[in-house]
Amino acid sequence: MVILGIILLIIGLIANISILTWIGIILIVVGLILNFVPLGGGRSMRVW
Repeated sequence: MVILGIILLIIGLIANISILTWIGIILIVVGLILNFVPLGGGRSMRVW
């Protein structure tokens, strides 16, 4: 998800499409949050 966000961010910046840039930023932020916040009540830790 973070990789996809970075790709969309780069495409949005190169093509000067603001909506793609914002979608990329949102995907990067959500991907990082999901990566660092353990899901399932804090018992399962995702390491990737």
